[in-house]
Amino acid sequence: MADSLADTGDRQAGQVVLGRIIGLYGVRGWVKVFSETSPIEGIFRYSPWLVDGVERVVAEQRRHGKGLVARLQGCEDRDAARELLGQTIAIRRSQLPPPSADEFYWVDLQGLAVETAEGRPLGKVSHLVETGANDVLVIQGDRERLVPFVWDQFVLEVDFDSRRIRVDWDPEF
Repeated sequence: MADSLADTGDRQAGQVVLGRIIGLYGVRGWVKVFSETSPIEGIFRYSPWLVDGVERVVAEQRRHGKGLVARLQGCEDRDAARELLGQTIAIRRSQLPPPSADEFYWVDLQGLAVETAEGRPLGKVSHLVETGANDVLVIQGDRERLVPFVWDQFVLEVDFDSRRIRVDWDPEF
């Protein structure tokens, strides 16, 4: 799969949510950033950011301990940074490089209907989880199901035109 770009559901048309601003760092306008990208530093590959829909250029950024910090252009002090707390960080969909033929962004899989190889509906992809061994589709239907995203073993087809994923999965499991 391509980079894990989650979508929290807050996106507007043509936008992909990459994270949010979760805290203040210092007194010179820096903020703590929670990144939904994998690896987490991947959020810094994109600029400008759309911070709650407003275009903001990333002036400086770096890893800090286990997290990330950044300063946005025009944000010069702690008071200006405080105004950004809790806001989402998104980018325009057009800023993403196209995935390879057999790769997908997680955000593209969310909302797709999932059915068994026999055509029995299981629900829709709510989100994905990274487990280390493989990614897992979280499917919401009559109940929640967790299906490993493993080609040819469990995932048989991803059809964006029909907005459907076919899986080899026992609906009773």
